[in-house]
Amino acid sequence: MSTSNTTQDHDTIREWAESRGGHPAMVETKGEGGILRIDFGEEEEGLTRISWDEFFEIFDENGLHFLYQEETAGGDTSRFNKFVSEEK
Repeated sequence: MSTSNTTQDHDTIREWAESRGGHPAMVETKGEGGILRIDFGEEEEGLTRISWDEFFEIFDENGLHFLYQEETAGGDTSRFNKFVSEEK
C-alpha cells in the first residue's frame, strides 16, 4: 500500500520535485493567475516554466498544500502530486 504526505515546506517540495527531474511550472488560464504544476518534461499546451521564487510566491499567496507520494504501491519512485487548498 502506498501512502501520501502533505507539506507546505518549500525545501521539501523543491527537493522532491528536483529528485524526480521536475521543475516549477504554471498553466496559463484565461482569467487572472494560473494553475501551479510540477513539470516532468511531458508536452502540455499552455505550460510555462517559472522560477521557484515565483512558484512559491503563488503557492503561499493561495494557502496551498503539496500532496505527494514518495513511492508507488509497487515500491517504485512516485511522481504523483497535486496542490490542495487549505481546509477551513
